[in-house]
Amino acid sequence: MRGVMVRRIFWTVALLVLMASSLQAQDISGDWQGAINTKKDHLRVILHVDKADDGGWKATFFSIDQDSDGIPVTSITQQGGDVAFSIAELKLSYKGTVSSDGRSIVGKLTQGGTGSFTFVRPTKETAWPRDITCACTVSFISVGKGVKLEVLDWGGTGRPLVLLAGLGDTAHDFDKFAAKLVPQYHVYGITRRGFGESSSPPPTEANYSADRLGDDVLAVIDALHLQQRPVVVGHSIAGEELSSVGSRHPEKVAGLVYLDAAYRYAFYNRVHGDVDLDALEMRKKLEDFTAGEGSDKRKAISELLASLPQLEKELQEQQKKMANLPTDPPEPGGDFGPGQAVLLGQEKYAGIKVPILAIFANPHDLGPTPQYDAAGRAAMARYMLDYTTAQVNAFQAGVPSAHVVQIPNADHYVFQSNEVEVLREMNAFLAKLPD
Repeated sequence: MRGVMVRRIFWTVALLVLMASSLQAQDISGDWQGAINTKKDHLRVILHVDKADDGGWKATFFSIDQDSDGIPVTSITQQGGDVAFSIAELKLSYKGTVSSDGRSIVGKLTQGGTGSFTFVRPTKETAWPRDITCACTVSFISVGKGVKLEVLDWGGTGRPLVLLAGLGDTAHDFDKFAAKLVPQYHVYGITRRGFGESSSPPPTEANYSADRLGDDVLAVIDALHLQQRPVVVGHSIAGEELSSVGSRHPEKVAGLVYLDAAYRYAFYNRVHGDVDLDALEMRKKLEDFTAGEGSDKRKAISELLASLPQLEKELQEQQKKMANLPTDPPEPGGDFGPGQAVLLGQEKYAGIKVPILAIFANPHDLGPTPQYDAAGRAAMARYMLDYTTAQVNAFQAGVPSAHVVQIPNADHYVFQSNEVEVLREMNAFLAKLPD
């Protein structure tokens, strides 16, 4: 009898070990979907999970009935069959357990209150599209070892246009704008590495330098096998990709359109300098100095001493310009990520050799600024007006062939706030380009 009991205990323990091993082996990559039911809404959500470069997990959260853009999951962990994730932007967290068959995750979702929530792994027939607003096809194009970019194709005929989003945005930010371009052009969009559904290599400056991002654009253009040279259209920080391509490989594009994107990261003012770009260059020289030895160190010292007077002058001028600006609340801390890597990877561009349309929002519509009082808002408006006007003048002087347009009181997302004017200027510019 005792032997029977021992065998039963042995097999029970063995079964538990096998179950635990099964849970540990669960692969949670792919799409999981479920619905949040409230008194007013039935909101469908999708959690898309991928393997991270460090061997863990990364994920994107889609609320497909509210927005086409995915929201990066702040953290996601798996311990055996237990899965937990959080999204700081939504103040949302979730803890659940993967079923033994790997088809569902049952747990609790917290956002304000806490309630039961089940994610299921859909089949091809039951899967919801992550983007129900984009009339486009989505593909992923390799631009380097282990790096693929999300590429949208909204269709259309005529000259190809390639749209590049601003920092932290994705190609889906152009969904509505692209629909207005499709009747005349074949429209594509690229989501920059590190964001959206594109691959996220480690956030080093080498992986996110302006020229590296420009090379990504060129790789996608080559992969699309376009019959006609495209016009590349960029918003905000995408101006650096435009200038990288236009200065290094002008033969690859028919023209460039800067949508409030022709700022310092796109054009360096060689006459007056730029405090941000010169500070970045100084940072690299300091790194060479601290790492150098012998003749390398002597060379680094000479370069530092030659650059210091100009940077000191620029810093003093910047200090005067910012003296009356209101103090912004402190930014929340966080890990060094792709966004910071992009900002540290800015480069100096001046010789841009293709037809250009540069649209500036000037003066800017600052939008709601509850953090400022009336005096603070006025000071910020003056600072932005002076800064943008100086950049407009520098760009016109440095690239005299460019067609520069200023739209007063436009939002930084000028293609959304002033869609009619932007479309008119783009169509007029594109009509003059040679085939």
